[in-house]
Amino acid sequence: MKVTGDWLTNPATQKVCASLTDAGFEALFVGGCVRNALLDAPVNDIDISTNALPEQVMDLAKAAGLNAVPTGIEHGTITVVSRHIPHEITTFRRDVETDGRRAVVAFSDSVEDDARRRDFTMNALYAAPDGTVVDPLGGMVDLTARRLRFIDDAQDRIREDYLRILRYFRFHAIYGDPNAGMDSDALAAIAANIDGLAALSRERVGTEIKKLLAAPDPAPAVAAMRSTGVLTATLHGTDDKALAPLVHLEGVFGIAPDPMRRLTCLGGVGLTEALRLSKRDSRTLSDLRDGVENTMGPAELGYRLGLDAGLSVLLLRSAMMELPMDPSAPVEIKRGAGAEFPIRPADLMPDHSGPALGAALKTLEQRWIDSGMTMGTADLLASLAPD
Repeated sequence: MKVTGDWLTNPATQKVCASLTDAGFEALFVGGCVRNALLDAPVNDIDISTNALPEQVMDLAKAAGLNAVPTGIEHGTITVVSRHIPHEITTFRRDVETDGRRAVVAFSDSVEDDARRRDFTMNALYAAPDGTVVDPLGGMVDLTARRLRFIDDAQDRIREDYLRILRYFRFHAIYGDPNAGMDSDALAAIAANIDGLAALSRERVGTEIKKLLAAPDPAPAVAAMRSTGVLTATLHGTDDKALAPLVHLEGVFGIAPDPMRRLTCLGGVGLTEALRLSKRDSRTLSDLRDGVENTMGPAELGYRLGLDAGLSVLLLRSAMMELPMDPSAPVEIKRGAGAEFPIRPADLMPDHSGPALGAALKTLEQRWIDSGMTMGTADLLASLAPD
């Protein structure tokens, strides 16, 4: 079997491979690029494994006129840039010692050693520069069946890096067969090692949760997180009962998945700190929660929050409160998002200034909204005049 794709045959990438193979070393594509190519999914990153040592990779790349950057040389990784395309080249490795967060590795000359230190069988697939698949652990069978399995003993793989618990649910949401269920050995191992999640940095947990919630349909995976205790361990006070209805509504109205919208529907407390959310994500989460709880109509939501956030609030209200969503509501959201309040501060000056000016603008804005955003400048100013 062979993988194909423009990413593989690109002369820039083939030149990187040739810099290794012409010197007698192996160059094997590995991980996501091979997995996704076999699934006919987009390939975004190119990772290459080799039996050349990092210093040799550096020297060979420079001799070929390529830019080599020691981005992770202590772990055996060199980033080689060819025609502006980065290629992460990592020497075959085997784990010597792990503590659940990071590993001490030793370099190896065996692709099987390298494969056994990876997480899932579908991620331990390699491909030669001509696309020929190299499958040292039988991962092709699992990939074809869309079956997500840990390599060898699930508990051993988890204890090497407890983030693999969250990665399991994320990968299942994206690559697993939703009709086949999850591997029972994996779920048992996850349930037995939940305490290890506490050792992970909040940044790593937050990144993984957001990637999971960006999947086309994360609801079954999140439900499994709840049943194994992982949801409570990572997102205190959350409840996933509204997630599946939200995903359904997104599909009905043709609205793209959004991890912050989905995180909002889970509820919970202290999520900004628990996931180390950025200021932007934290503000989005707060705005969406406030929008769900207030009584603003669709047009006002669009006006105050914008099109995307306004649509998110409508979806969340429907999913979380188990209310039907008016099919015309998205149109009203769009109308509100494009509306422009016709009064400017200068229209009220000099009769109003300071706090009085702000209060008058606020009053007129609300009257304009209550009119369905139809009142013009003259009518609004007339409404403010004393009787």
